[in-house]
Amino acid sequence: MNILSKDAILAADDLPRETVIIPEWGGEVLVRTMSGTDRDAFEASLLEKDGRMENVRARLVALTLCDSQGDRLFDDSEIAALGRKSARALDRVFSVAQRLNGIGVDQVDAAKKG
Repeated sequence: MNILSKDAILAADDLPRETVIIPEWGGEVLVRTMSGTDRDAFEASLLEKDGRMENVRARLVALTLCDSQGDRLFDDSEIAALGRKSARALDRVFSVAQRLNGIGVDQVDAAKKG
C-alpha cells in the first residue's frame, strides 16, 4: 500500500473535468468535480427556503462549470441569472455534474433532511 504524505494529497489533481456540448449555447463547456467546500455549500443551499429546493440546477451548474484551469465560471451572485437560461441546457450540464459528483435524488433528499 502506498501511504500518502500531506504534500502528495494536496498536490493530487483530484477534480476531473469533462467537456459537454451545449447546442443551446452554441459550444462546449467544462464541468468539474466539486471540491469538498463546494459540495458543502451546495448541500447547505438545499436547506434554504423552508425545505424547498430553489434554483437547484443553476446552483449545481454554477459550482461545476469551470475554465480550462478548473476555476469556477460563475460565482454565487450569478446563480439567479444562470437560472434564467434554457432549462434544457442547464439539464445537460446538471446531469453530467450529478454523475461526476455522485449526486442523485437520494443524496439531494438526504441533504435536505440534514
